[in-house]
Amino acid sequence: MPHILVAGRLHSAGLALLDRTPGVTYDYVEEISEESYAPFMADVDGLILRTQPLSAATVERASRLRVVSRHGVGYDGIDLPALDRRDITLCIVGDVNSVSVAEHAMTLILACAKYLVRADQAVRHGQWDWRNRLMAGEVGGRRLLILGYGRTGRHLATMAAGFGMEIRAYDPYLSTRGKWPAGPVREVADLHDGLEWADIISVNVPKGDRPLVGEAELRRVRSGAIIVNTARGGIVDEAALAAAILNGRIAAAGLDVFDPEPPSVHNPLIGLDQVILTPHIAGLTAQAAERMAIHCVRNVLDFFAGTLDPTLIVNREFVK
Repeated sequence: MPHILVAGRLHSAGLALLDRTPGVTYDYVEEISEESYAPFMADVDGLILRTQPLSAATVERASRLRVVSRHGVGYDGIDLPALDRRDITLCIVGDVNSVSVAEHAMTLILACAKYLVRADQAVRHGQWDWRNRLMAGEVGGRRLLILGYGRTGRHLATMAAGFGMEIRAYDPYLSTRGKWPAGPVREVADLHDGLEWADIISVNVPKGDRPLVGEAELRRVRSGAIIVNTARGGIVDEAALAAAILNGRIAAAGLDVFDPEPPSVHNPLIGLDQVILTPHIAGLTAQAAERMAIHCVRNVLDFFAGTLDPTLIVNREFVK
């Protein structure tokens, strides 16, 4: 009988699935921190994990652990080598929130182009004449560069095309494997060339070992560009971005993700009204939360039933 730990608040649909599955028991810790769930690890066979880290020290406490199921698709806070040493399977959910993330990216693009924060504040503070400054712009006909052309990037391209944008994408994973999808979105082989071309940049790529868009890359961006990040904090260098906004190279930015999270009150981006900040909610619509809860629970149940979809296993080459 597998015993499962649910670490982090889970939509009731996921808990209901556990409740109606015979032969399964579970503990539920709603707080989102490694310290809150680590004491339970010695007795668990499976772990359902929200956004908390999973360190090697916590893995070593879990002598029975066989599977970790992420409530999402990212796993940069998980010590994957520690799982590999123990042949513990790490799995992610499938395509359950890419539309939500793409919608959020498009929302931030529009909000930045229209300077919605400044417009809102103008009304609230009796500055009706702000409208005559003609700061708000249009996205139709503007150049959008999508960094990362996976599911989310492709949904975003469809949405942006509906607004009449010219779209290109940069994705070295697809480029090097000759897997560029058919369609009207042109491939950009060189990141710097793409940055120089774009009016608006949307970050939808997985996090790497260093910022993909740092000070050097921001110097290549066209003056007055907009940048949006709904992927992961740290892909865009936040200090360099703040400096680029202050010197006028970047006109506006929309960020749903930060490094660290939540951002410090001293983060220089917080005081800039050209920047729209949201609390890592791009994939957290009510609909997506329900789908993610069901899928991450289903992954654990399928693992113990021997039916887990191998395409959802991150470290499948290490699984016995």
